[in-house]
Amino acid sequence: MKKNQLKNKSKSGIKDRFNIFKFFKSKSSEEIFKEALEEVKDINDKNVHDHREDLLKGARKFIYPLGHSKHRLVRLSIYIFILAIIAFSVFCSVELYVFQSTSGFMYTVSEVIPFPVATVGNDWVYYKNYLFELRRNMHYYESQQDINFNTPSEKAQLINLKQQAMNRVIEDQFVSILASKNNVKVSSSQVNNEIKLLQEQNKLGSSTKVLSSVLSDYWGWNINDFKRELSLELLQQAVVSKLDTKTNNLASSVYKQLINGGNFASLATQYSNDLSTKNNGGQYPNPISINDTSIDPQVINELTQMKVGQISPPINTGYSLEILKLNAVTDGQYDASHIQFNFEPISNFINPLKKDFLVKKYINF
Repeated sequence: MKKNQLKNKSKSGIKDRFNIFKFFKSKSSEEIFKEALEEVKDINDKNVHDHREDLLKGARKFIYPLGHSKHRLVRLSIYIFILAIIAFSVFCSVELYVFQSTSGFMYTVSEVIPFPVATVGNDWVYYKNYLFELRRNMHYYESQQDINFNTPSEKAQLINLKQQAMNRVIEDQFVSILASKNNVKVSSSQVNNEIKLLQEQNKLGSSTKVLSSVLSDYWGWNINDFKRELSLELLQQAVVSKLDTKTNNLASSVYKQLINGGNFASLATQYSNDLSTKNNGGQYPNPISINDTSIDPQVINELTQMKVGQISPPINTGYSLEILKLNAVTDGQYDASHIQFNFEPISNFINPLKKDFLVKKYINF
């Protein structure tokens, strides 16, 4: 009996569905359009806002969850990004300050992220400068001396190189402080002019390609690395040249005596700091050629522009002031004499600053 009832109900349900389809099928497109039009007629200026709200309520059911999901995704992405930065910073800090990594990757990271290796007063000394100095010395010993710093026997030498690199970058920071105080700067054009002068005298190889090869083989540098190092060297020389008034005044005084008829040989014997030539009246032991690597390029450059018998004003070589006298020129060889006035070492100007600027190092060797 029950089975018959279920069958009848299922049959009636199926009939009802067919009746619904018939209902829709029975309506023509004109009737459907008229019904829709009647609904539109019911919308007027007074109830248009209510109709719009009814439509928007239905849309919000779908829009709001999507909006919340989007905001949640943005927040989650930000959290992940922040955590990644923190994790990366921790990793780099451990590599640099605990393991003291000198790898190329960590050097690249230090060039992007300003990790400090020390402080001089309130000024940071950056890890990138320390690694720049250390890595070039390591490269030289590894490539030219076949030293393996990973072996226990070479650890002492590596520690020594690290100490030298640290001392150098701290010294460079003091030079930067002195340069800032005394308004001393070195421009890129000065660096380029120095390189040009050295290339003209064949002191940097026969071509830029040769120079690049030598820099890469010996120091692991490219041209820009060389310019960076040269800029630091020129800045130190410029600072000393400006601050060492004693040497500047002495050279000027001797030059005045010379142009007023003073004897070059006797003044060289009295004042020159070149022990190898002062007792010989300042006479260079051998004729000088344009490619002579034992003579400062500024001296050679000046000699090529002088006339025989002429005395030059003090020439700044970076390490000294030179007064030159051209005695003769034979087949491109310059017979000359000089009076050399050595500048004071940079330490004479840095040491007084150490009383006022506390140095703090962030790594130990």
